[in-house]
Amino acid sequence: MVQESSTRCATATATAPSRGPHDQPQTMCPAFGALRVGLRMRRTAMVLVGSGCCVYGLSFTAHFYGARRSIGYVPFDSESLVSGRLFEDAREAVLKLADPDKLDTIVAINLCVPTASGVPLRLLPKELNGVRILGIDVPGFGTPTHAEAKDVLAGAMLQYARLEAEQGPVQAPRGGRSERPTVTLLGEMFPADPVGIGMMLDPLGLAVGPVVPTREWRELYAALDCAAAAAIHPQYQASAREFAAAGRPVVGSAPVGRDGTAAWLDAIGQACGIAQDQVDAAKNKFLPAISGALAAMPIKGRVIVSGYEGSELLVARLLIESGATVPYVGTACPRTPWNEADLAWLEERGVPVQFRASLEQDLAAVASLEPDLAIGTTPVVQAAKERQIPALYFTNLISARPLMGPAGAGSLAQVINAALANKERFATMRAFFAGVGEGETSGVWPVMPFKRGTAGRAAVKSV
Repeated sequence: MVQESSTRCATATATAPSRGPHDQPQTMCPAFGALRVGLRMRRTAMVLVGSGCCVYGLSFTAHFYGARRSIGYVPFDSESLVSGRLFEDAREAVLKLADPDKLDTIVAINLCVPTASGVPLRLLPKELNGVRILGIDVPGFGTPTHAEAKDVLAGAMLQYARLEAEQGPVQAPRGGRSERPTVTLLGEMFPADPVGIGMMLDPLGLAVGPVVPTREWRELYAALDCAAAAAIHPQYQASAREFAAAGRPVVGSAPVGRDGTAAWLDAIGQACGIAQDQVDAAKNKFLPAISGALAAMPIKGRVIVSGYEGSELLVARLLIESGATVPYVGTACPRTPWNEADLAWLEERGVPVQFRASLEQDLAAVASLEPDLAIGTTPVVQAAKERQIPALYFTNLISARPLMGPAGAGSLAQVINAALANKERFATMRAFFAGVGEGETSGVWPVMPFKRGTAGRAAVKSV
């Protein structure tokens, strides 16, 4: 059963809220996704155009996640915003930064206020002093999730690189061009996953290509110079359009679990023109290993899956193949052609999937389904633990481990089973701290708190 954002999961009991003009999935400021992509690239400068409080929050989060370079900021006031001077200030800022000895690219990002006011960063020069200039809009009211904001910048860069390649020779990858046809991977993933995927592609005569978003500009050319692109994260729709424009097929889903790996190898083989007997030989090599890893590390329990990374359906598939019961899958990302295979596989097993899931929908699933384990965002994890339900933060604990091939099957089971084993510990802690921090005992009080109500009011009067 698939649900759209305007309805609530069938398993949740709360009434769906009315949708307003700003109602959309709740994640961190989406601009962080685009900002993080640029900050991880060599010889790339990032410039933010927006309110000072937004820039502070984004820069704080970026440095929390390990950014090791300065972030440019173009300040503004009401006069510069209304008069159009802000665009000129942004142009002047990138002009000062455009040093070809230090940079290949400058990315200027409009946040909410400049975007709503129509500051036209796309009219910035395409190049200054030999440095590429990209101006993009990533407002919170227009880009639903930070995972999709990564695609906004990645897609813009791929388009720029594709047009460069169409005009003449471009830089080769640092290690040179691959002797074999390559498969480009769309979406950030655990570093071991591309290695594992490369091992599965080797019997097909293929090699793994760059991962988009890339770490430097010249990798964009290598990414486009592929036999096929694999939309491991299905929300990379702008990037997929650029591969289609370059005449490259895009394959959905991922080599997750036994069924997912078998179907994915078939799809890659078909997209790249590989003989079926060669594909079957690769499946015969890897599928038994995956089945063995799943059997060696079974998962027993009811697990709900939610998050905003885009790989939630893949995780649910792997959990089910490991033996877990998954009564709910929520993802803040959209339904796209690239997660249709995963959706169909889950629907065949009666798993309800909520695309564009809101925090309220995820919390309703926790409350109504009473799982043995909840996987989700920070507020979902907090709500589950308050109910004595073990919980894992998706981004830091699930995304931070391999999911593909034999390595993924065993790795995920370890952390899931460890969390499931904590059920009794949560019950003990709940009993020990019962009543602390709730109701009249919550917060910090200078005097002994009293119960709200008639007796409490009378006590206050008597004092």
